[in-house]
Amino acid sequence: MTILQPAVFRFAPSPSGFLHLGHAYSALFSRAQAQALKGHFILRIEDIDTTRCRKHFEEAIYEDLNWLGIKWEEPVRIQSQHMDDYKKALNKLNDKNLIYPCFCTRKEIRTEIEQSGKAPHGPDGLIYPGICKKLSACQRQEKINKGQVYALRLDMNKSIELAEPLFWQDVSAGQIKATPEEFGDVVLARKDISTSYHLSVTVDDALQGITCITRGKDLFEATHIHRLLQALLELPVPTWHHHDLICDDEGNRLAKRYNALSIRELREKGHTAKEVLAMAGL
Repeated sequence: MTILQPAVFRFAPSPSGFLHLGHAYSALFSRAQAQALKGHFILRIEDIDTTRCRKHFEEAIYEDLNWLGIKWEEPVRIQSQHMDDYKKALNKLNDKNLIYPCFCTRKEIRTEIEQSGKAPHGPDGLIYPGICKKLSACQRQEKINKGQVYALRLDMNKSIELAEPLFWQDVSAGQIKATPEEFGDVVLARKDISTSYHLSVTVDDALQGITCITRGKDLFEATHIHRLLQALLELPVPTWHHHDLICDDEGNRLAKRYNALSIRELREKGHTAKEVLAMAGL
């Protein structure tokens, strides 16, 4: 007898600012998918960036979602409370010899690229030229012993060789061939932040049993990396549904860095929850 896995969807905001209309759309989109399949809708707080995330923004997320009438199942997973899970994943990759320490500063990387006469770009910008990949084990340990700051990078070439040709399924776009090599050796952890977005969300989605990852199209390309990490960490593979983005009158997607009008501001201006949802196209 086949036991069907219950559908699980999530909304995973970062508490680095107040929620805006784009967040409202994303949360309602995910919840609607869960309701349609009689599944579960959960909330996750992605607060690994301690330089930008604040507790009062986290509290505002709960308040704004409740005001909009968006309910979720408890408990809420707070990423900063589960750093050991990400460390275990890093250790597993390290045991497979797939990560290495990178001691380069941004300036050193730019200088290396300029001197090489070429500047290959990936979806996230300039591709790391692999300076520290050439260091021997002794050279790496010597730098670590001296207290040099370093990040941990994924050896993309080794990782692709280890993983089978990979594909992932998007509800809107269909089957997609994973091409993580376009990103180069991505950073998976830093000294000040001991995990990265790519690593933490991949681990969390697996641990929380997410069956369909709903998020904006701005994160479509990141899925190539996440699919590779799933293969390397031997994690289950969900489907994805990258939804459209809410844009302003000038065509810019709503985002905190563009000072998008927040739900809190709209509330203070006297708008009702129903009106705010209508502004988000819901």
